[in-house]
Formats: sequence, structure tokens, C-alpha cells
Amino acid sequence: MDGLNTTVEPTLGLDAALRQDRMLAIVGLSAVVLLSWLYLWLSASGMDHAAMAMAPMPRAASVGALTLTFVMWTIMMAGMMLPSAAPAILVYGALVRKHSAAGGKALPAVSTFVAGYLLVWTIFSLAATLLQAVLEYASLLTPDMASASTRLSALALIAAGVYQLTPLKTACLGKCQSPLPFFLTRWRDGVGGALRMGLEHGAYCVGCCWALMLLLFVTGVMNLLGVALITAFVFIEKIFPGGRRVTLTASATLILSGLYLLIRT
Repeated sequence: MDGLNTTVEPTLGLDAALRQDRMLAIVGLSAVVLLSWLYLWLSASGMDHAAMAMAPMPRAASVGALTLTFVMWTIMMAGMMLPSAAPAILVYGALVRKHSAAGGKALPAVSTFVAGYLLVWTIFSLAATLLQAVLEYASLLTPDMASASTRLSALALIAAGVYQLTPLKTACLGKCQSPLPFFLTRWRDGVGGALRMGLEHGAYCVGCCWALMLLLFVTGVMNLLGVALITAFVFIEKIFPGGRRVTLTASATLILSGLYLLIRT
């Protein structure tokens, strides 16, 4: 009996630690996502008031405007991508806890992993900021930061639809849908390992979703309905069974929508 108790007690302690880690990670991720969406809502409301007052929209030519645009994109990517990345983050936390037994190092490692993941999306946000500046300079964006060119919108829809069918999209989506094999094959210990795995997983997510994110220029970068729809699609595509069928359906829809716009042009 003593031997049995000795075996059971550490197991129970590990299970309790896993549950606590999971709860804290969920609370932390939820807080970041909610704050991100609150920022987006306040920013969108501010834009609406500026439009009603007929105030001119700041161009992204100045350093200050570029900085604000970069901050907006960075926060938006966190709010959009963390929900679909949550399963991978939780799996990583559980693996760290089991690997370190009762070491209590799971949460710092998870924070480092998330930091690496968001760093990749921050780099994407910088690229999106520069693209927005180019589009604004070319007068191809409306005041609500949507494409002012029907032809450009159509080409963006078709390109995003075609990308959904590419082997690169399929490979990256597979890594996002099944995080456990990723960690088992790419595992690295320590803070550096956590950061590197976060960077790698973030790179796969960017490879999976970058074309969908650029559709924000079609719907309007600060159109919260468009942001929410793309976020929901990315979540469904990554999380739910049959995600590949969702991808193919989206591809057909995007391509047909783009062709329809081209025909109307």
C-alpha cells in the first residue's frame, strides 16, 4: 500500500499542476485577446468619429503615423491569432510540466514560447504597415483603410483563394492543426528552446494565414466585422476536424468572388 501511495501521490500532484498551468494560461491568453479587441474597438470608434467630423485621415508617411499603424497591426494580429494558437500553447505548457515533473517551470517557458510566436507576427505587422503606407501613397486606400480599387480587391481575393490550394499552405496548416508532432520533432529545452519553438510555430502560422490577413485591405483594416470573420475562419480552419474541407470551400468562395468583381469592373 505504501508503494502504491508513493506512485499515486506524485501523479495526482502532476495532474493538479497541469490543471493549474492550463487555467493560468487560458486566463492570461484571454486577457491579452480581450484587451487587444478592446483596443481595436476603441480605435474603430475613434475613426468613425473622425469621419463624422470630416477630419482628414492621417497618411502613413510620417514616422508618428507609421508607428501608430504598426502598433495597430501588432495588437490586431495578437487578438486575431492567439485564439487559434491556444491549443498549441496549452500542449506546449503540458509537455514542459511533464518534462520537468514538479519543477514549476511551465509558465515562464509558456510565456517565452508565446513571445516568440508573437514576435513573428510582429515582423508580419511591420511588413503590413509598410504595404499600407505604399497603398496610401498610391491613393489605393479609402479613409477606412479598405481598397479603393475594385480590380485590386478582386486580385487579392483570387490570390488568397489560389494560395489556399498550394502545398505550402497545406504543409503550414498541418503543423498548426497538429501541434503535438511539431513539438515531438522540434523539441528544444531551456529558454532559448522555448523562444526558438515559438518562432518556428509562429512562422508556420504566418505561412498558413498571411494571405487571409491581407484580405483586411479588402474588407477594411478597421472593419471589425471583417476582422472578426477572418479570425473565426482561421480558428475553424485550425481547430475543428475537417479543416481541409473548410480550406477548399474558402478557396472556391474567394476565387469566385474575385472573378465576380473582375467581371463587374
